[in-house]
Amino acid sequence: MHPVVIEVALNGGTPIERNPTVPRTLDDIIEQGLACMDAGASIVHTHLPVHNVEAAVASEQYDSIFQAWIDRDANALAMPTIGTGTGVEEKLAHIDYLAGTGAIRIGFIDPGTILLGYVEPDGTPSPNSPVYVNTFADMNYAIDQCNRHGLALHFALFEPGFLRNVLTYWRLGRLTPGSFVKFYFGGPYGVIARGKGVTFGLPPTVKALDAYLEMLELENCDLPWFSAVVGGDLIETPIARATIERGGHIRVGLEDHASDHRRPSNLELVNEVVALCKDVGRAVASPQQAIEVLGMRPRENAA
Repeated sequence: MHPVVIEVALNGGTPIERNPTVPRTLDDIIEQGLACMDAGASIVHTHLPVHNVEAAVASEQYDSIFQAWIDRDANALAMPTIGTGTGVEEKLAHIDYLAGTGAIRIGFIDPGTILLGYVEPDGTPSPNSPVYVNTFADMNYAIDQCNRHGLALHFALFEPGFLRNVLTYWRLGRLTPGSFVKFYFGGPYGVIARGKGVTFGLPPTVKALDAYLEMLELENCDLPWFSAVVGGDLIETPIARATIERGGHIRVGLEDHASDHRRPSNLELVNEVVALCKDVGRAVASPQQAIEVLGMRPRENAA
């Protein structure tokens, strides 16, 4: 069986009280990304220390981080997050810049709309919970952008309807080489993870994983797939082992992790997945192998 591609999501809205090891500066992000790459992560995803900055500033900061990772391994696969702005052109302007510098090989769009709920101190769903909106116009823009730059497409699936949207574009032949889907299972804390009780999507169970896989099988769709548990602890669910046994790939990291009793570092989370891969009997992909497994175009001048 092909080797397992491991993605680590270093940070996000993770408050320091939830995990004191979450990277807070550009140097922290670079250092933790390099350590996770050395441990076995092929894809490293990060947010910037300050999210709400204009595209030009975001582009330069991302580029400085990603070039440091590429200096370690020319095949390193770095992924930013969506930016700020009034429309999709502004929110994804940094992708154009980073594609131009050669810092990224993967673009993205989250193919649907979801309520990012969280709880108030008394446990009730907060009326201030934001709605995360991605329209078909947004999807069209991002897919065209990746086709223009020759980037693979990453699709985060918060619920099964998101996969139906991806399959529509897949049937139309609009996805780029190396594109993949990621099943986001809803942990007890949900996306924003301010408390238990408001989550999203399918729970992190084997039946839920099989439901997603059946959707792919019904279409005879062979897109590579990843599993992640957002607002929970992936390694303590059956999802991690089942994913590795079924031929999938894994995302871990402090952006997603929330637990009542564990505060591991990003490096520890990657090491746990590496150990599980060894136990199951699957190798861990290097960045070069990840490019091959996912079917991406090779990077020019990569060693």
